[in-house]
Amino acid sequence: MYTTLLIVGLVVILAVALVLAFRLRQQAGAGGQSLKRRFGPEYDRAVARHNGDAKAARRELNERLRRYGSLRENALTPGEPERYAERWAAVQEHFVQSPQAALNEADVLLDQLATERGYPPNVPFEERIAALSVHHAHQVHGYLRVREALRGDSTEEMRAAFLEARGLFDALATPHHDSARHEPTHAMGRGSEPGRAGGARWTPGHSMRGGEAR
Repeated sequence: MYTTLLIVGLVVILAVALVLAFRLRQQAGAGGQSLKRRFGPEYDRAVARHNGDAKAARRELNERLRRYGSLRENALTPGEPERYAERWAAVQEHFVQSPQAALNEADVLLDQLATERGYPPNVPFEERIAALSVHHAHQVHGYLRVREALRGDSTEEMRAAFLEARGLFDALATPHHDSARHEPTHAMGRGSEPGRAGGARWTPGHSMRGGEAR
């Protein structure tokens, strides 16, 4: 009788342990899907950086949320969005003559704008990316591409990086940007891509004159 009760007890304990393990696995999977939706491309980059270890990537992203989830972006002062847009347009024009110099200017401009919006200054670039990714996960990749393109000498890579970086610029420079939506932004406004004049699309290396691309 004692042996039977012991066996039954062990079976019950084992069943409970299996149920708990299954639920924990489900919760971990749901948490991973939630992080993947929130961070988008940054989730995949984190997994790749951890050599495919999704658990390590999730720990890293959760740590980002812990550090920067409560960060509230500073509002730009009146007139600042327009001034930043003018500076970006000037950088865009400069790209025609000197792509690498213009891309360096775009990098500096993004750094200044992020600092003004309240992101931590004077930190390693990866830490700046970590902070930005919590609030602009779908746009921050453009900033990464700028740094990568600056290490090379391909004008096409610089052009692609410049265009993609515009998404983060718009997200930071646009007043009342709703960062909680975590959705990609589209370039808008003066000097943007697509910059529309008579229906034309601008790309760095082609100036806009008289309502058409040249």
